[in-house]
Amino acid sequence: MKTFRATLVTLFALPLVALAGDPAAGQKPAAKPAVQEDCPHPKEAAADAKPNAGWTLTRGEALKGAPAVKLADLLAKPQPHDGKTVRVEGQVRKACQKKGCWMELATGDKGAGVRVTFKDYGFFVPVDAAGSQARVEGVVKVSELSESMASHYEAEGAIVPRGADGKPREVQLVATGVELRR
Repeated sequence: MKTFRATLVTLFALPLVALAGDPAAGQKPAAKPAVQEDCPHPKEAAADAKPNAGWTLTRGEALKGAPAVKLADLLAKPQPHDGKTVRVEGQVRKACQKKGCWMELATGDKGAGVRVTFKDYGFFVPVDAAGSQARVEGVVKVSELSESMASHYEAEGAIVPRGADGKPREVQLVATGVELRR
């Protein structure tokens, strides 16, 4: 008789215990909160926050060994490199603060830089990439910008050079791969 009772309890009690422990049984799971209440990250990071030193970050394809061109040489005489794949190294002066969809390599705080965009909008860099050392491979493009595009870039903090005729022009590099280091 004890064995019969134990069997009945087991047959009926175990499924009830299992159902009681599974909140998803018979009902939709509760939606997860978008942000955990005890999240250790600050609610809003400072715009000039910088990651710790000593990291390397790669985006896009692995660098394939394209011919190296000095950043200063590319800025001084971009026409011979127009349409060619090159590797450039330099410091990131600015990066898009909305998505990281572009960055600017420059030799100093003033003057023109090379705007780096990413092939097919396929990858981005961190919005706090400014100050990082970058190695970039991609195709050089010398282009004239529309006034609206120049204004957009300037609103995001970029320095847009203008030719003698006053039209905005820039040297762009459409990157296939990027390495950032600190």
